[in-house]
Amino acid sequence: MRPDEALPALKRPGGAASSGTASLGPASGGAVGGAFIDGLNRVTRAPWLVIGVWLSTVLLALPLAVLLQQQIRTHLGASMAAQSAAEGVNFDWWNEFLAQTSGVGTSFVPAILGFAAVLENLSTFADVRSLPTVIAIAAAMQVLMSLFLAGGLLDRLARDRAIGAAAFCSACGVYFGRFVRLGIIAGAVYWVLFSTFHGWLFDDLYPSLIAEVTVERTAFFIRLGLYFVFALPVLFFNVLFDYAKVRAVVEDRRSMIGAIVAGWRFMRRQPIAVWALYKLNVFLFLLVLGGYYLLAPGAASPNAIAFGMGQLYIVLRVIVRLQFAASQIALFQGRLAHAGYVARPTPRWPDSPAAEALLK
Repeated sequence: MRPDEALPALKRPGGAASSGTASLGPASGGAVGGAFIDGLNRVTRAPWLVIGVWLSTVLLALPLAVLLQQQIRTHLGASMAAQSAAEGVNFDWWNEFLAQTSGVGTSFVPAILGFAAVLENLSTFADVRSLPTVIAIAAAMQVLMSLFLAGGLLDRLARDRAIGAAAFCSACGVYFGRFVRLGIIAGAVYWVLFSTFHGWLFDDLYPSLIAEVTVERTAFFIRLGLYFVFALPVLFFNVLFDYAKVRAVVEDRRSMIGAIVAGWRFMRRQPIAVWALYKLNVFLFLLVLGGYYLLAPGAASPNAIAFGMGQLYIVLRVIVRLQFAASQIALFQGRLAHAGYVARPTPRWPDSPAAEALLK
């Protein structure tokens, strides 16, 4: 074991353990279940993280929602269809609108209703379908926002104690440049997977496999098997980049290539724990999906209820997303004697002589 992988938590100044507020959690025993529970506890002790991520999602989606509302209002005008659309779903008008609209309006399809939106997003991902330009721009902004917030989120979850808004923003700024570099590497890997590998599986291999197949169900299961084959490397690199972020934050690594290598070393040495924890987190996500499937509003649901259920689902997704990160951090800290420890001192802002002048 390398020296940087066995540093006791209490010997480093500036770490959470040195403040006296952190303690060895369940993950220190090495139990996967302990890391999972520890992750949930960390998320519940950080409600402002959930609120902040949810608000960032809403703020990014708000301009698109306003633009779509204007398109719908312009198309409806004072027509009779406006009244019927306001009272319920008018599919005749809806199809007419889709035939004439462009930009963000093309995303206003029946598949956005209830649980169908989840299936539509999954289908878009699995089949690598292109997005309208305005939606692609919004997705790129979401990625940039996620990269900016990631440093603060991971730093807060790793310390497992309140650090204040200024320290949170400072951590976001410190790790943003590092995570952009990591994102470039990850983007190159995913580009190969989603363009070359996906194209080979579904454009070249799949047609040859079903060339003599006469039963549609057989073709479906063949395609389903190829989805599974495609998912394996995607999930592997997803977990690898997750642990690269964890090691970059917990150990204050500046080299993202070094963080990726360190993340791979951890996965190689703890494969059972890493993948068992991932399965637990996926199971939690499936529970959220199952709950939304049972309770998702339909086309006839009142607007207030439909909006409320949709936002509740987004909040639960945010919690699951943070749980993934928190439990991975807990597992890493517990397995490598880093429990409650973060190499980088708690950031303070402004860290300059001007700060002393303000206090006088």
